[in-house]
Amino acid sequence: MAPHCDSMDGPVVTAARKALDSRDVKIVLPFVKKDGEEQVTRAFEATQRARRYGADAQEVADLYFFETVVRVHRAGEGAPYTGLKPAGLGEGPVIPVAEMGIQSGSPGQLKDLLAKHVQDEVQRRFDHLMELKPAAGQDVEHAREYVEAMLGLEVWANNLYQAILAPAHARHNGHQHG
Repeated sequence: MAPHCDSMDGPVVTAARKALDSRDVKIVLPFVKKDGEEQVTRAFEATQRARRYGADAQEVADLYFFETVVRVHRAGEGAPYTGLKPAGLGEGPVIPVAEMGIQSGSPGQLKDLLAKHVQDEVQRRFDHLMELKPAAGQDVEHAREYVEAMLGLEVWANNLYQAILAPAHARHNGHQHG
């Protein structure tokens, strides 16, 4: 799971930091739903006022603003807010490749990466299933292992297919997303 949108080096906090530094809340508003704009704007204004009271006040105020923006962003995704994550946790291989594709204007590397992982995982699961198949007729335990692998492949493939068809930032049903 990529700790992306709720991390200190993720795109939401990066935009919030830029908004504070440039004194322009509009920089971060695209990261929240329309119904969250007022809350983010109030937090932005309070943070700007508090920043005038020195470095310590600025640090506390900035953190408050980052937490507010991320919380409102996550609520807009239908995801729980579980706090800000530290920078540098790593995002896995997909997000950096997606970001490079966005920068370059080409999705080629992202398509290749995803296709390879899907192909490798399908092959791994299928090979395991086929290894179990010959012994499935021996007894209930062997048959059970085979059925578990067979259904595991089918359910995994269906879940992957549903994820592919889901809109971006689909409701999370309690699962975290960035």
